[in-house]
Amino acid sequence: MAINLDGNWKSGKAYDLHTVSSTHLGTDEAGHDRFDNTRSEMGELVYQLKYKGDKSRVQHIVTLLDDIKGIEAFDFIIPIPPTKKDRPIQPVELIAVALGAKRSVTVVTGALTNSGTEELKGITDPIARKELLDEALKLDASQGKFKGKKVLLIDDLYRSGSTLRVATDLLYKEGEAAQVSVLTMTKTRSNR
Repeated sequence: MAINLDGNWKSGKAYDLHTVSSTHLGTDEAGHDRFDNTRSEMGELVYQLKYKGDKSRVQHIVTLLDDIKGIEAFDFIIPIPPTKKDRPIQPVELIAVALGAKRSVTVVTGALTNSGTEELKGITDPIARKELLDEALKLDASQGKFKGKKVLLIDDLYRSGSTLRVATDLLYKEGEAAQVSVLTMTKTRSNR
């Protein structure tokens, strides 16, 4: 069930929605809203990998991506860098490396870096979000590696697309990529 994602990239897809239903349970003692979520198959796999540290989910995620055709036509796969650098495992990088190995596409980890420390999901103002990303997201284009190449950006979750838009701009402007496309494992039902 691929979902088209519109943006400044050539083509964009999310494999599936992250959740299929969500029931508000109330607010906890810290003032955070709590929900009972029913996730899609891909959404549950990403959740288990990202928040439970279950690396065994990576191969299943990559197998589900067999439905996405044309990945092998890219010159490079670049994972979106994490904001939470202290997470014991970095799910997007693990997925990108496994996908690249399966489809015989070179994965460039570390091409994009994120010096930011604030998670974007708490920032709802699109201008503030973009300003934060413009400052935090950097591309190592020093080798000219991406010039004239087709690049696939990978992320686990598409919420507003802000990070992917800034990364795409960097690859086109600084990296001089010929084509940038995006693939996310899941997409939220709202774009906040």
